[in-house]
Amino acid sequence: MLPFMDINHVNVKGHVCRAPQVLARVLVAAATVVCLSAVSPSRAQPLQPSPLVTPSSQEHHVGKVVLVQLVTPDLMAAERFYGALLGWRFRDLRLGGEDYAEASLDGQLVAGLMHKAIAAGERRQSSWLTFLAVRDVDATRKLAVANGAKVLLEPHTIPNRGREAVFSDPQGAVFAVLASSTGDPPDEMADPGEWIWSSLSTTDPDANAGFYQTLFDYEVFDLPADQDTRHLMLASDNYARASANALPAGRPNARPHWLNYIHVEDVAASSAKVVSLGGRVLVEPRLDRHGGKVAIVADPLGAPFGLLEWPDAQGKEVTK
Repeated sequence: MLPFMDINHVNVKGHVCRAPQVLARVLVAAATVVCLSAVSPSRAQPLQPSPLVTPSSQEHHVGKVVLVQLVTPDLMAAERFYGALLGWRFRDLRLGGEDYAEASLDGQLVAGLMHKAIAAGERRQSSWLTFLAVRDVDATRKLAVANGAKVLLEPHTIPNRGREAVFSDPQGAVFAVLASSTGDPPDEMADPGEWIWSSLSTTDPDANAGFYQTLFDYEVFDLPADQDTRHLMLASDNYARASANALPAGRPNARPHWLNYIHVEDVAASSAKVVSLGGRVLVEPRLDRHGGKVAIVADPLGAPFGLLEWPDAQGKEVTK
């Protein structure tokens, strides 16, 4: 199962993809997230997080993925892996009493990485957390809870960043919301090494798409079925922001989750590099139904993420 809708052009910062009216071209996109340097967590200085957008703007895109943050029990190992794989650079600091790193690529914010110990015997692994843009976190909390979500981390303010909260949706997929104090990243073309798409895999795509539609006022579009698997596109501001897909059949232990994809120039080469750096390939590189190449991999601590290679000239139109 692949998470993409039919696309005219992939590779846009901020997970964007122009949504169809009756017949429209689709652009899939990437999110720029957080910044970095290279000091070990044990020497991390009490610095404040960098703003999401510099210089600040009044640009807001409710429902857009604006931050992707790794939660890992070994921050230094994660920095070594992603630095070698993607060329990210890191800046270490403390955030909420935990060691934290901001990742950047060519001076642009890319991701956040937070250290979180895993207790012995606890059934939890390293994972990437998807942040969706909102204007009012507290109002979103009330709406989410009223529609069946659980609060995992209450709304709180991060200096220089804005206000955020973490939830699990009615089917158990974990996500976060962020009201950036400096505006949201613009919808621009993504470069290799930046996030390009996010997908939600869930037991009931229609019901869960309805939940996120209530929170973010998404338009929801049907996508062509893939072997009877349900695919939906979530759009706002005339851009596709994410997809909602049925969990693959034959995996009874699979749980609802968000998965984020990084744009790479060569999926096969990047997958091989993941393995050489101590990671694993979960889904082997393959062509998707739109002409791109995808793979799903995991870092050495088990955090899964996707790789997407997309030919710039390749394009398709879709019918609503």
